[in-house]
Amino acid sequence: MAKGFRAPASPGELAPDFVLPTVDGSGIASLSDYRERHSVFLALFVGLWCPFCRRAIAHMAATDRELKAIGVETLGIVATPLENAQLYFKFRPSNLRLAVDPELSTHRAYGVPKPPATPELLEAFATLRINPNDEFPEPVPIREAADRLTRLDGYTESPTDHADMERQWPQLKGQFLIDPHGIIRWANIECGSEGLAGIGKFPSTAEILAAARALFASEQG
Repeated sequence: MAKGFRAPASPGELAPDFVLPTVDGSGIASLSDYRERHSVFLALFVGLWCPFCRRAIAHMAATDRELKAIGVETLGIVATPLENAQLYFKFRPSNLRLAVDPELSTHRAYGVPKPPATPELLEAFATLRINPNDEFPEPVPIREAADRLTRLDGYTESPTDHADMERQWPQLKGQFLIDPHGIIRWANIECGSEGLAGIGKFPSTAEILAAARALFASEQG
């Protein structure tokens, strides 16, 4: 485990609180905003250099309305400076509530792993083929997958993106469903179930909604 990181937060634990600036400039976002009022689907991303994260943010936006319909709010945390996030979302508006955490403090608090960049990991990244969320007709190398998605998005990396990537790689991502009492009820860590073959994967809408409905059913029971 990388220095400064705890074991991944898991169901049954009290979710760590945080206080972070919001991308829309409305103030701050904290877990206590939702306490005793709403369950929250929390997604921790790395910087906007990551094409898998950019795609997952768009995916979350499409799922947000369905989650709200069953009483679950959505919050995404992006690991980039506020100004960089505001520039990105100025041209790619999102209906999501988003906050920024360029120092990855929330990732550390929730124990989302950052594997050490060993020679074995570098070799795996160079040779492993992935097809996250069935984006391609067949699996392709990780770098090729990232490059293809970047071209499809028409995205040009900024100097800030490059600096974020240099500091953050190979930080993984995580998602947590937290009940109104602040207890984690469901968690998903990138690569947690299938190793590096899970790079770039984000839970499907069906998976997220199933976890949210199970939470709602348990609260009613």
